[in-house]
Amino acid sequence: MLEITGIGGIILLVLDVWAIVSVVGSAASTGKKVLWVLLILLLPLLGFIIWLVAGPRAAPA
Repeated sequence: MLEITGIGGIILLVLDVWAIVSVVGSAASTGKKVLWVLLILLLPLLGFIIWLVAGPRAAPA
């Protein structure tokens, strides 16, 4: 199992929070938002990478 500690862990935490905030602010349906947030929380590194490639983006301001 991959263990990320130290500065790498902090960076991953910040990126995951950014991804979750972006998902919550997106125009996606509530069900899709919940699934994306769960994916990011359960698989922090892989979930972030998948979100970066295919996830919903925050709605333009």
